Amino acid sequence: MSGFPEGFDPAALGAKMADRGPEALLDEIENLLPEEWREQIGAFPLTAVAIGVGIGIWLGMKKSDEVISAGSALISSAAMANVSQVMDKMKG
Repeated sequence: MSGFPEGFDPAALGAKMADRGPEALLDEIENLLPEEWREQIGAFPLTAVAIGVGIGIWLGMKKSDEVISAGSALISSAAMANVSQVMDKMKG
């Protein structure tokens, strides 16, 4: 038992993130949600947003240092991916 949900491959996610940036992480999180949850989120988007905000506030209060660290890593990763794309376009 790897400790990861079924169908989740961290190595593959790392490769996707290297190719597509942080967007790959968000896509993978969406794929991990069960179909029933996705249907509920589609049916009740405001409730889903309210629950997400509540979880975000709770995480911010309990794990603020870790959340800030993860957020800044995600933002810097996205920025570097954009810089890399611009540099590649400038080269050729």
